[in-house]
Amino acid sequence: MSDALLQVSELTKHFPITSGFFSRPEAWVRAVDNINFEVHQGETLGVVGESGCGKTTLVNVLLNLIEPTAGQVIFDGIDLFGCSKKKLRELRQHLQIVFQDPFWSLNPRWLVKDIIGEPLKVHLDLKPGEFIKRVEELLEMVGLPDDAIYKSPHEFSGGQRQRIAIARALGINPKLLVLDEPTSAIDIFSQAQILELLKDLKKRLNLTYILISHDLSVVHHMSDKIMVMYLGEVVEYGPAEAIFNRPAHPYTKALLSAIPDINTESLDEISELEGNVPSAINPPIGCRFNTRCSEVMAVCMEKKPAVSDIGSGHTASCHLL
Repeated sequence: MSDALLQVSELTKHFPITSGFFSRPEAWVRAVDNINFEVHQGETLGVVGESGCGKTTLVNVLLNLIEPTAGQVIFDGIDLFGCSKKKLRELRQHLQIVFQDPFWSLNPRWLVKDIIGEPLKVHLDLKPGEFIKRVEELLEMVGLPDDAIYKSPHEFSGGQRQRIAIARALGINPKLLVLDEPTSAIDIFSQAQILELLKDLKKRLNLTYILISHDLSVVHHMSDKIMVMYLGEVVEYGPAEAIFNRPAHPYTKALLSAIPDINTESLDEISELEGNVPSAINPPIGCRFNTRCSEVMAVCMEKKPAVSDIGSGHTASCHLL
């Protein structure tokens, strides 16, 4: 038995493409294919990959917002897909999400007290005085003043709105927080502040994070472990420092080579991954990265690579290994 807070086994989600009067599926979008990983209490798992790799679908399935095609998710020792609706409702307070865009994830007609207080009303039975006190505590926790409680979302900047979204997610003391690209829609200065706030909250509240992002520099700054996804599959997984210092899969190497650093003088020095992500309806045979890989071999177009153990929890799926 594992002591992991979250265990994901062979998780798969295929979306049918239907047509005709009887809506029979003619093809399937293989959005998530046979995903396996674990997240332990207090860890941050960063999930990276290009648009269309399946990150958002993975999050929606983990939160049980959409049903999986196959697989199992064990959260805090309980099967999310096998428990009753009542038990799932109880578990949801321990599994929360901060969405990507703070301009659209907050109801513009509500005051801040109603936005932050919505999960409190659903999961807790608080008296009016206790309710207001709890909302004020949450605002203070994310670095906002008490008088923000009676303001509307349009009165705040993008970074402040994201702080409100974080306060809402923390209201019912979750164990696991899913961060769906939490800094991509705000300016660079606010991004740094939000990342430091999240690191501080993790330490103070012993939180566990799943960080979804296409920004590898953000993931490196925040994560203990990293999972690299490509076209619905995990191509590399392991400790953050190992993946950044010793990437094993050609796709991971390509992503890392596209990150500018302090010594970068021009765009010509930054490598670019050529080509587009193939269709998830008809993915390439063998290794799914073979159409864009600079080190492709004949076997890559015929046989799916096995998962190779590189050591210390670092794995990758590549015939080169």
